[in-house]
Amino acid sequence: MNNNPKLSGNTPHNSYFLPIASLIFSVAMFLLVGRAVANNAVLRSIFSCQAQGLGGAIPTIKIWYQEGTNLSFIPAGEVIKKVWLNDPSQVTIDFDGPVCMQFGQQANASAGDCKNSAANVIQLRRIAKLDIPGLPPTSNTLLTVVTEGQGRNKLYTFRVLYGTDNPEYHTLAVFPDPGQEGSCVRVSQ
Repeated sequence: MNNNPKLSGNTPHNSYFLPIASLIFSVAMFLLVGRAVANNAVLRSIFSCQAQGLGGAIPTIKIWYQEGTNLSFIPAGEVIKKVWLNDPSQVTIDFDGPVCMQFGQQANASAGDCKNSAANVIQLRRIAKLDIPGLPPTSNTLLTVVTEGQGRNKLYTFRVLYGTDNPEYHTLAVFPDPGQEGSCVRVSQ
């Protein structure tokens, strides 16, 4: 028998080429596909005009027990000035920066600097229902957010829905309105 080391496939540097190339290709595909799937599962986006309800539909945000849901105004370049939650018995709220805090009808000057609020993200997390006297049982609640950006105030309302399954997304990002006229205008039928 003739052992010819010059035959293709018998040389040491070629014997590893195919498995390495296959591994590199597999990892690249995994990263690309994984990133696309993760972006779709992690981020839900909405234009500012849609989030304000100017298209005629009340926007929703869903929260789960397992993980919090972020409401981000970073893409829109807006700062959160004030937030209301109609039923706080099933939701905790946190912010990524200082926000003005007022209790009741009177401003509480010692509770925060209302002129220098700097939060851009609200983090909502579902908790086990607390018994708060006077609050009726509800299957959802309303979150109201006032923001400021580009010298204008905006009012957003979101119907907060409670999820019990695995989270569908982790962040609802509010983007600036598209440049197209009529993109959020309600069409009468």
